[in-house]
Amino acid sequence: MAASCGEWNKNEGATVQANMRPVNCPAPLCDEAATPGGTRRAGRSRRRALDARIVDAHGRYDDGMTRRSALVVAALAAGAALAGCATNTTPGGVPIDARYASANQDSRVLFVVLHYTVADTAASIRTLTEPATEVSAHYLVTDDVLPVIYCLVPEERRAWHSGASHWRGHAMLNASSIGIEIVHPGFRERADGTREYLSFPKAQIDALISLLKDIVRRHGIRPERIVGHGEVSPQSKEDPGPTFPWKRLADEGLIPWPDAGRVAAQRAVFEQQLPDAAWFQQMLLRHGFAPLAGGVLDEPTRRTISAFQMRYRPASHDGTPDAETAAILHVLVTPP
Repeated sequence: MAASCGEWNKNEGATVQANMRPVNCPAPLCDEAATPGGTRRAGRSRRRALDARIVDAHGRYDDGMTRRSALVVAALAAGAALAGCATNTTPGGVPIDARYASANQDSRVLFVVLHYTVADTAASIRTLTEPATEVSAHYLVTDDVLPVIYCLVPEERRAWHSGASHWRGHAMLNASSIGIEIVHPGFRERADGTREYLSFPKAQIDALISLLKDIVRRHGIRPERIVGHGEVSPQSKEDPGPTFPWKRLADEGLIPWPDAGRVAAQRAVFEQQLPDAAWFQQMLLRHGFAPLAGGVLDEPTRRTISAFQMRYRPASHDGTPDAETAAILHVLVTPP
């Protein structure tokens, strides 16, 4: 299969930069500098618009493939795709009758899972594209001054980014999600052994938000289904970490956020009597996390509380249940 939207091509050993139209990628499916919804894939596309060239696996330009020839190839591929529809066959050539279309359908994509790479851009691309790693994501957002959004796996294909995961009754989310990796160093160890989590560049978050809005619009993804890797796999992961600006996503209308007034009122109640571990376990389940059992404050419960705190109360996220955490959880789970 030819390279598609920057996906690693094992057969031909080439990758196509995300701001260039790939070979054998019909224009309606992989626009030159945009996702199917129009989000620009690469901030550098304007500088290269007059000479889009294929880049091989070693980063060398193939001067024989100019923008004009790439457009010709793409047009031919698009024409072949349309011809296939006209003759009523599957992409593999099996005859079908496509005169009827059911109204009872929606996107297979139910979730977006956000990750950070704990690596620079070059290392992130290697990890997410080389066969030996068995790891991938649909998109990679770089931390450049002008961020680049690389499409590594087409959205209709399953990327390997979430592994053992759970959210709102759904398990193994690779099959039903779009994975977005964000180039970010994660954290660094201080001299006393504690972690210092680093911030995300504003330009990078701006690019991510544009991509998220595009994906949400095209797939109809619900706000409560945009999640972090640490939320769907809290026993082993914590990305995108406590410095990720979830509130910014809420301000953009992408995710829900607890009402501050309700939180303050409920916090006063819980400061008089903090709920027990069983209450936290039940409310975390209702919020979307995997089930927790036993009614005791064990390590899995602490890790899950910590994942919740990293999003909604990042200033303190050690997994200790307290009145503020309980109030935020109550407000999110209980409608006004």
